[in-house]
Order: sequence, then C-alpha cells, then structure tokens
Amino acid sequence: MQAESILPAQAKLGEGALWNPETARLYWVDIEGRALHVFDPATGEDRRYPTGKRIGTVVPMHNGHALVALQSGLHEIDLDTGQLTRLADPITDEHLRFNDGKCDPAGRFWVGTFDLQGRAHAGTLYRFDPDGSTHVMLRHVTNSNGLAWSLDQRTMYYIDTATQAVQAFDYDHATGAIANPRVIVRIPETVGGPDGMTLDAEGNLWVAIWGAGRVQCYDPETGALLHVVQVPAPHTSSCAFGGPELKTLYITTARGGLSPEQQAQFPLSGNVFAVEPGVAGVPACFFGDR
Repeated sequence: MQAESILPAQAKLGEGALWNPETARLYWVDIEGRALHVFDPATGEDRRYPTGKRIGTVVPMHNGHALVALQSGLHEIDLDTGQLTRLADPITDEHLRFNDGKCDPAGRFWVGTFDLQGRAHAGTLYRFDPDGSTHVMLRHVTNSNGLAWSLDQRTMYYIDTATQAVQAFDYDHATGAIANPRVIVRIPETVGGPDGMTLDAEGNLWVAIWGAGRVQCYDPETGALLHVVQVPAPHTSSCAFGGPELKTLYITTARGGLSPEQQAQFPLSGNVFAVEPGVAGVPACFFGDR
C-alpha cells in the first residue's frame, strides 16, 4: 500500500496523530515547530496553535478543549482561544521533554519522556489521572513512544523505541495498574525504529517505523507482520485511524534530521499522509472518559 500526501505541512517533527470523532478533525503536533495543529480533511484547513515550548502529544477532551504535553508540563488548551492552563509538571530535568502519549479506555492520560541529550534510560512513563494525580508507571525508559490498549481492555501495548520492540503489559482497567511486561513484536535495527502506534478494529497494531518510510501492521498474538504501508518520507512518526467510519489511516512525518540530499530526495518529508488500508480503526479515548 502507498500513502499519499494530503497536507503539505513540511513539519520539522510531526507527531501525535489522533482523530477526534466528535469534531471530525485530525489532531497532530510539530514538536520542534512548537505548535499543535487541528486539521479538517473535508476543507483542507489546518489550524495552528503556537505552544511556545516543545509539544510531545495531544489528546481530546469532551469540553471542546484538549490536553497537551509541553516541555513545561501538561496543559489544557482552549481550542477557541489557544489559551493554555497548566495542570501538572512532573519533569524536573531541563534536558527531558514529553514525547508520545495517549488516553487509556478509562480516560487516564499516559505520556512518557525523552532525553534531548540522548542519554539512555533517562526517561519515565507517567499516568495523569482525571482527578489531577500523577503516577510514575515505568522508569529507565530511553525514548517513550507508541501506546495502545487491546479491544478487551486487558492489555496495554507500549513502545520504547530504543528496545526495537513492542511490549505488552497486563492492564487493569479499574485501577490503571500494569504488570507482566513481555515482548510481542521485534523490529530489526536494519529496518528502522518503532515509533507511534495505533490499534485497528480487528485488534491488530499499526506501527510507524522511523527511518524506514513505512507503517507496519502486526498481529499482537503472533507477532506476524500482516501489512506494510509505504510512505515517501523516511521519518514516519505516528499514525491514527480517522475519517468517515474511521477507514483512513493518517500518518505524520518529520523533515528535521534529514540531510539536504535526503530532503531533495524526499521533498514531501514533514507532510501528513493518508491511506485506506481496508480496515477501520477504533475511536480515540478522551481524557476523563469512564
């Protein structure tokens, strides 16, 4: 399958793709561009919200606002005015920033960190609950990335890019606890690094492979590679199902980190792409869901 460019964003570091089914908009972020984007595929309008600080990811809220993870903490953003309200800030090291994150089926926000100096095992995976409490869920993470939860709400899938693997954890929907980590998918370093991830309606995982220009679909039960989507931009970073009946897979990419020669070879890098892979996704979880 081949993805097509649908938004000429030319983002430095596009990430955090997520479809809001209530508004029929694609949320995504440009981490190094320091902005949240809200894209309407029906009209082609892409509204940009400057955040002032690096922004790792975004999740929707039912009040029309969104929750964003900035280098300066977790903030609620009013999508009418762009006003930011800080809710929490667990990061105490200036060299760390938030990276990818998602809400679990109970509406808790899971988000991890990444070290800007490239230190291994310096990151943490946090869980921010609707009651305002923050919990450390995993320590010694290098590059916290993709998250997803199984259809039966009993398993959490997680990617620390440096491990070259997708892990599964037993997940307790009632408490948000995780346990029993195990590797279910391994990605050879020669292929690229696993980055963002989403789940389809059949329970399979779609993983953006950084450095490979592709999104790969895996069976979480067997680890088998089922499908490959080719993207004409090597730094594929995140993916999310959206559009009518959630049948379109949206893919973010990055322009930063490419040499001038690579930028010339892959001029669409940094754009948002889309493909219809023949399977639907599942609706995104909102912050505060129960």
